Formats: sequence, C-alpha cells, structure tokens
Amino acid sequence: MAERCAECSWKRHILDQLKARDRVQRQSFEEIVLQYNRLLEKSDLQTVLSERYQPDKYDVHRGHDSCMGTDPSRGEVLQQEMSQMRIKHQEELTELHKKRGELAQNVIELNNQIQQKDKEIQSNAAKMSEYQQQISSLEGDCRELRGYLQDLERANQTLKDEYDALQITFSALEEKLRKTSEDNQELVSRWMAEKAQEANKLNAENEKDSRRRQAKLQKELADAAKEPLPIEQDDDIEVLSEDGGKGPGETSPKRPLSRTPSKKSSQPPPAGLLDSISNIFGESECVKPGLAPPLSRRRPANSFSSSPENTDAPSGVCAEVRVPSTALHVFEAHDGEVNAVRFSPGSRLLATGGMDRRVKLWEVVAGRCEPKGALTGSNAGITSIEFDSAGSYLLAASNDFASRIWTVDDYKLRHTLTGHSGKVLAARFLLDNARIVSGSYDRTLKLWDLRSKVCMKTVFAGSSCNDIVCTEQCVMSGHFDKKVRFWDIRAESIVQELELFGRVTSLDLNHDRTELLTCSRDDLVKIIDLRTNAVRQTFSAQGFKCGADWTRVTFSPDGSYVAGGSADGALYIWNVLTGKVDRTLDRNHNSAINSVSWSPSGAFVASVEKGSKAILWSDM
Repeated sequence: MAERCAECSWKRHILDQLKARDRVQRQSFEEIVLQYNRLLEKSDLQTVLSERYQPDKYDVHRGHDSCMGTDPSRGEVLQQEMSQMRIKHQEELTELHKKRGELAQNVIELNNQIQQKDKEIQSNAAKMSEYQQQISSLEGDCRELRGYLQDLERANQTLKDEYDALQITFSALEEKLRKTSEDNQELVSRWMAEKAQEANKLNAENEKDSRRRQAKLQKELADAAKEPLPIEQDDDIEVLSEDGGKGPGETSPKRPLSRTPSKKSSQPPPAGLLDSISNIFGESECVKPGLAPPLSRRRPANSFSSSPENTDAPSGVCAEVRVPSTALHVFEAHDGEVNAVRFSPGSRLLATGGMDRRVKLWEVVAGRCEPKGALTGSNAGITSIEFDSAGSYLLAASNDFASRIWTVDDYKLRHTLTGHSGKVLAARFLLDNARIVSGSYDRTLKLWDLRSKVCMKTVFAGSSCNDIVCTEQCVMSGHFDKKVRFWDIRAESIVQELELFGRVTSLDLNHDRTELLTCSRDDLVKIIDLRTNAVRQTFSAQGFKCGADWTRVTFSPDGSYVAGGSADGALYIWNVLTGKVDRTLDRNHNSAINSVSWSPSGAFVASVEKGSKAILWSDM
C-alpha cells in the first residue's frame, strides 16, 4: 500500500511539473504554431490555385488557337493578356516559393527548438529523479534525527529528574551542615565558657595559695628575726670569683678557692624559710649571693635551638654578614628545573627542590656542597622548602596538591597533608612548629595541626596564593591579584590588604619580624614596615626582571641587605641603608634564577635556576 501511494505521488508530481511547464512555455511556442498553421493554409491555397489555373491554361490555348483562325487582332490581345497573366502568375509563384522557403526554415528552427526542449525536459526529468532521491535520503535523515531528538529529550528529562533529586539531597545536606555548624558553635561556646570558669577557679586557687605562702613566709621571717644567731670565730667564709660560673661546691679553674678567717659566723637559716623562698621564686631563680647563675640558664639572645645537624651550633649564629662576590661551587643539583632552595638554621645543610620530584640535602663543607641524601615521596615537582626552627624537620610543598614533612636525620617521610584542589605553591611552619600554613593555586589557605594531622581551618583568599610568611598570630600571603593579605589566625579573617603594582611572587621577613620583603612581576622589590603597614623602600635595577610567578628573594640575616635573582641569570644584592645595588653577579647562571637563600650565619648565599644548576656564593 505504501509503495502504491509512493508511485502515485511521484506520478502526480511529474504531471504537475508538466502542466507547470506547459503553462510557462506555451507563450513562446504559440507564435511558432500560429505561423506554421498559416504556412499550411498558404500551401493549401497554392495547391488550389494551381489546380484552378491548369484548366484556364488549357482554355486559353484553345481560345488562342480558335482566335488565330478567326480574328488575328483579337488573338494578339488575348496573347498579351496571357503574357501578363503568366507574368503575374510567375510573380505569385515566386512569392509563394519564397514564403515556402521561409516557412520551411521556420519549421527547421522550430524542430531544432523542439529537440532542445526535449533535451531540457530529459535533463529536468533526470534532475527531478536526482532531487527525488535526495528528498528520500533527507526524509530518512530527518526521521533518524527525530528519533535521536526524542532520545535526547528522554535523556535530558532523566538528567533533570536526577538533578532535582540531587538538589533536594544537597539542600538537605546543607541544612544538616548548618545545624551541625550551629551545634558545633554552641559546643565551642560552652567549652570556652567552661574553660574560662576553670581558669577563673584555678586563678582563685593560685591566688589563695600565693597568699597562704606569703603569710607563712612573713611568719617565718618574723620568727627568724626574733631568734638570736650565735657566731663562731673559727668558721671560714668561701669566696668564689664571679666569672667562675660554678655551682655550690665547685671551684673556678682559674682562681683557687681562698679561705678567709672570719670573726663571726652565722648559723644557717631554718630549712622552712629556704623552702618557702624556693617555692615562691622557683629553684631555677634561687641563686646564692656571690655566685653566678648556672651555665644551663645563660643563652645568647641570638643562639639557635639544638638539632641533629647543629649540635655545635655556634656556626649558625650570624656573626657578620658577608656580601657574596665569588661563586665558590657550581654544581648540578637536579634533573631539570630547580624551584626552591633553603639553608638549615645551623647553616651546615642546604636543601634544594626541583621538578624531578625530589628534595636533596647538601652539606656545606669548606666552601663546597657535598651530597648528603635525598627526600623522596612527592608525586610532582617541588615548589617550596622550609626547615623548622630546630632544623629537625623539613617541610616541602609540591604540584601534586599536597605538602609533606620529612625528618632530616633519617630522611623518612613523616606526614603527607592533602586537601587542596590545586598546586600547593607555599607552605610554612608557624612559630610553635606544631602547625603549618599552606597556600595553593586553588585560592585557599589551610591551617594544619601536625599533632592530629588534620586541617584545622580553610580560608578562601579569592586569588591564587604564591608565597606565605608567618608571625605569632598573623599570616601574610602574596597573591596573583597583586595583593598582600594579612590574616588573623584566631579570627580567620583578613586584617588588612595591601595592593602592589604586579603579581606578588615572594615574601620574606627580617630577623626581628618588623619588615616584610616583597617581590612582584612589575620587577620591583619592596620593603613594607609592618608597624605602619606602608611601603618603606623600593628597590629596582637596570636589567633586573622577575622571571616567574614563584621567583623568591630574601633578606640577609641582619636585614641590612636584600638578594634576588633576575630572568637573565644575574644575582642582584641591594644595600637596605642606601637603597642602591651593592653588587651584581652575572657570570655563572645560564637561565632565570628561581630562588635565593642567605645562610643564617651570613657567610653564604645559594641560588638556583630554571636549568639544573645551583651555585654557592661567598666573598672568600
């Protein structure tokens, strides 16, 4: 049935096309057909005239013959008439032949046109057939597309239903999270209130105990003042030199113990009195008159904590800062780009991190860096390195969205801190060494507790974080949006923002943590006074260009110099006092310098590049 309908449809289509062609082409052929009909009529007329003039010719001949016999003059007249009639007939015949030839030519032209039209009809028929096939193919494609569209609509409806279900689930989870957050906040508030109450109770108890001890001490002092103290003349008094630094019962190695006979000797005070004094002031602060405090209580103000690698730690103390002038040791540090470098607090170890996913430790011996070990475990390139204040642990950030902590003495991986959704570009220990702060390309900062190994806080910064430094309660972060942000760790909020003229690549603090050093992609190095939160000094140099978004610059240990590497491989040293370039070292690096570190002892400077080299500098 469908085939018959299809056959009728195309036949009807051809018939409609022929009728349309007949309507369009009829006018052009109508004149030709009319001329042809006229030609046929003239041909028929010529035939009739020829048949009619044939008997007249015979009659004329007969009449002529009869007239010639009867009347010669009449015969001449008839002969003239016949000649004129012949001429006239000849002209008409000629005219008819001419018209016949024209009509024949017209017929030939019309036949040619008819043939051309037939060819056009055949061509149009072939085109119609081709178009019909194309129409059939397009109708099939249209049916397939309709089916595909229906499938897509069904899939879309399914996805919409799933989305609605997920949205409902998300709303429920969000509400649950809100309630949990409220409960958590309430619990924290209750806990803080209880802790405050406990602290108040403890303070009250301590105050009562202190009053009780003071009353007891006053009573014992009063009793001791009333008792007479007998003095024996034969007792001796020990005299110790103040620089001996020895405790009771020890003598100075330089000065011998001298015994001076005294005329009077006092009886030792009661034991209860000394115990009370020790309880009030503590045994560590109870020093006998004339004796120096124990050596264990005397520490230089600028000494460092003991660590496995600086037990003889005076080498880590900054005695004098040396401005580097010579490349002591040029060595291949990593297989590929080197991103980070850092000295240990004792200045005896140098750590480097590169794109080969390793942190390498080098021992600085006699102006050379000898390989000591490698810290492995990272799954991507290292971006930042830092030692803890004791030099026992090393913290590294990497491009695999994680930060890791190793122990320096045995090279073992201790912690892996994951949670960022982008490359971790910086990680720093807080001053208590029990917490760290990490900044990432995912525009967040995270505070980690190393005791529980969990993320305590996550703060959204709004821009990719390139570097971090920390004080006791403040974290300073440099960002891709040209801003330096100051965060209060306790409040999780921005205390202040300071906008520079380029993307911030590096941050560093001076030794007393009152000045912040910044480097940005506008090729400027600036010092910010943290007491006024204003730019105090700006350093620049002809040819100095910041080579990357993670180019690191550094203070000297005493804060009197600033060191930074340029994109052309030159190391620039600025004098903070004058604000001018003190020295430019441009002969050893072959590519952009990524990071610079000044040893805490002030004797060495290390720099690493986008190539694979590291250089140890000094003025020796």
